[in-house]
Parts: sequence; structure tokens; C-alpha cells
Amino acid sequence: MNVSVLGCGRWGSFLAWYQATILKNNVTLWGERGRSSFEELLANGKNEYISLDPSICLTSDLGRAVGSADVIIISISSQALRSFLPKVTAYDISQKLFVLCMKGIEEGTGKRLTEVAGECGIPPLNTAVWVGPGHIQAFVKGIPNCMLIDSVNPDLTRYLADAFKSNLIRFYYGSDIIGTEVGAAAKNVLGIVAGVLDGCGYSALKGPLMARGAFEVASLIKAMGGDFSSAYGLAHLGDYETTLFSEYSNNRRYGELMAQGVRFDKLAEGVMTAKAMKELGERYGIDLPITGAVYEACFLSHAFEGGDGKRQCMQIILKLFERQTKTQFYDK
Repeated sequence: MNVSVLGCGRWGSFLAWYQATILKNNVTLWGERGRSSFEELLANGKNEYISLDPSICLTSDLGRAVGSADVIIISISSQALRSFLPKVTAYDISQKLFVLCMKGIEEGTGKRLTEVAGECGIPPLNTAVWVGPGHIQAFVKGIPNCMLIDSVNPDLTRYLADAFKSNLIRFYYGSDIIGTEVGAAAKNVLGIVAGVLDGCGYSALKGPLMARGAFEVASLIKAMGGDFSSAYGLAHLGDYETTLFSEYSNNRRYGELMAQGVRFDKLAEGVMTAKAMKELGERYGIDLPITGAVYEACFLSHAFEGGDGKRQCMQIILKLFERQTKTQFYDK
């Protein structure tokens, strides 16, 4: 199989490594000239996570990457997808299969990433998402995990999951693209909360966060037309350990540093996803108190000013305890 990975950051470089080293596919890895992630790989043949297999073709020629592939895997910032895809569709993609390996909801529109792709000319029947738990640092040590492929096209879901499986990653077939995409994106929002709890010394609240967070996300998924139970699958609840507890999670680290009044200098997708989810909650009339707290902490508080993060974040957390008492599984 000829596979091209578009995007050579942390996850994109791992995906190229996995496809070439584990699956023995023919792999092209594309990155943009001038970006540090690409230049580092070009200069050193490796980054802090992986060493490129010699068989991988590293290029900044997007036409070459698109043209040489049967399957195109995209791994870039979710908020950049809409502006990036017209560059891809400028080439002939009529026979290409696409796999989106990002977790996010488009801020301003509330669109899922497959919806964005469809609006940019990528046929929905040719598009899948690859989500679920797993950290590069564990995978490269040979520590296995389980992940999920989903699509509106069941045949594509099965084809890709079967083609990509190995002793390192066990894939499951997804059957709810709405729940899969929303759940995968939302777990990054909860990762920020987990980091805030760690930073404030409230780590014991991670248990309630897991229970209430999953219910909150499930309620939104149901309102959007997805399966309520998807929030309890691999895309969301199944990814909690790698997001809420891991030292490697960018989103958890973002929240932890925010509680210290320090800005995190790497991509934390949960920030903009919190804004998008808040808008979706208002659109569908769904109560999303945890999401609202993250939005307030990231966009309305003064947590990053004067090292006042802990007090600001604690005030936001404690406001959740002032909410009216309800049954566990209230409607909306």
C-alpha cells in the first residue's frame, strides 16, 4: 500500500513511522518548508519522538505526496484543516482514500472534521477518522494499545481497520461517526480540566470528572444525532488515561501550567474545542457545565496574568459545586 502522511509534527511523524516500520507500507511524509517540525526531520532524520525509517520519503512537495498515495493520512492542527484542504484538492484526488488523524471541532461553525473535509471537496464515502488512546512514547517502546477507525462508509471502515492493524495497535470498527468525532475532540477539553485539578492539588476530583464529563459529552452526542453510548467507547472514555493522567498529554499539561499562571508553548487542541463545544451546547440546548468552565478558564479568566492562575482556576472549579442539585442522569 502506498501511504502519504500530510503533517510531520508529533503525531504525523509517528504515523509515518508506524506505516513504514510496523506495516511495511511505502510511505511519503510531507511537511512544509520553514516549519521547525519539517526542518528538524530534514536535517537530522529524527525528532524527539521517532527516527525516520530509511524507506520513508520526506518531502515538501505536496503534489508528489498526494499523487503517490493510495491512502492519504492528514495530521495537522484541526483548526487549520479548512484552509489546508484546498491545497490538497487542487490535485486529482478522485481515487484517493483519506484518513483524518486529528481530534477537534471547528471553532465558529461547530463542524466535525469530516464535515469540514466534505465541504472542501473530499468525498465523505472516501473519508475516515482514526482516533483513540495511545502515546507515541509508549508505542515506540512496543507497548500496544487499542484504537478506532470510523466513517460513514462501513466498507471503508473495515478496509482501513483491517489494513492498519498490527500487534502494536488493535483496531475496532466504528459505527457512529458523530459520536466518534465529538467524543474524540471532547476528551481534550476534559484533559485541560484534569491538568487544572493537578495544578490546584485537586487530583481526587478526577474520578467525578470522568463520570460527569462522559455524561456531558454523551448528552451532546445524542442531541447532535449520534449514539449516547459512543461517549463510553474508545474515542472518548477509552482515551481518558492518555489524556487525564499521562505526563505526555499536551492538554493535561496546558491545564496544569494554567493553574500555575504559565502558558504552555505546544498545541493543546482542547482550548479551541472548548469554545466550539460551548457554541454547540448553546445551539442544541444542552447543559455543558464542565465545558463552560474550561471556556471561562481559557478565554475569560486572568489565569495567565501575574501568576494568579491557581486562585482563578480554583474559583471556577468551586462554582461548579454551587450548581443546583440534580439526579445523576438528568435529561439535558
